[in-house]
Amino acid sequence: MTTTQPASEPRHGLRLFLIWIILSLAATLVIWFVWYPHLPPGRMSDAARHQQFDIAVLAVSAAPVIIFVVLYFVYSLVVWRAKPGDDSDGEPIYGNTKVQASWIIGTTIIVMWLFVFGTVELVVPAGAGAGEGPSPIWKLAGTQSATWTPGGNTILQVQVIGQQWTWTYRYPQFGGMESTELMLPVDTPITFHVTSLDVIHSFWAYQLGVKADANPQVDNVAFVTAKALGSVTVRCNELCGLWHGAMFNYGHVVTQTSFESWASGVQSKEQSDGVLASLPPYALAYDPTVIPQLGKNLVTVVGVTGAPGYYYGPGNPVTP
Repeated sequence: MTTTQPASEPRHGLRLFLIWIILSLAATLVIWFVWYPHLPPGRMSDAARHQQFDIAVLAVSAAPVIIFVVLYFVYSLVVWRAKPGDDSDGEPIYGNTKVQASWIIGTTIIVMWLFVFGTVELVVPAGAGAGEGPSPIWKLAGTQSATWTPGGNTILQVQVIGQQWTWTYRYPQFGGMESTELMLPVDTPITFHVTSLDVIHSFWAYQLGVKADANPQVDNVAFVTAKALGSVTVRCNELCGLWHGAMFNYGHVVTQTSFESWASGVQSKEQSDGVLASLPPYALAYDPTVIPQLGKNLVTVVGVTGAPGYYYGPGNPVTP
């Protein structure tokens, strides 16, 4: 009389591990060498490049976890599915020390890795995200000067002014002239001073990887160095009223000599047109209710009551 021996159970854990390691390696290579160069926000500035690197590292870290979860579900459906007509309960499963230890150790490593990586990326000089706030811990490497000329390491100061519903930009090193177009020189350390004249806005220069809240009476600082020539889209990323969706404009990163020529030309034009004289003195924040140019006619000025936002006088002469 012969006794039928039950078929030995395959080593499912080893199977899953081998499949997982192969798929994870393939996904990591695809993410790093194929997807990484095309991830947002691109590599137009040091901040953007830093953020792109962070996203790539997090994607590489997440891929093996996602692959394991999906692989386990697929493997369970294929290998451990109930046979047709089998309505019996499965074998009871009790604690497995190896599985429990692997789960605890694995999840701990993942959490600690993300904690360490995120902390390091936030505390490095200038910080990830290029939003340093009103009291930056780190200072931008470069020379502070009341004037700016190409060819040196002088920091360019650019003030970003948000108002319902437009952006304007002041350049204190060029007489405090103001433009509705953001122009920046390449390979130059830049300090943005971001503020608002009315409600809370959010300055988001997408291709530069810069985002900073524009709060009334607050000077929020953000650092960046543009590394490539090209166009920049600036949007408001904080709901600020009826025309929030239309609050955007464009800028350009140009050569240092081209920027100096443009800035000097705008400064001269605004001086000759009397625009600089009509603008409030340059400051890190403004209070529209006490700007002398508005005087007693404050309530009649378009913008104070919430239209196009012309705080510097009727007709907004700042259109170089």
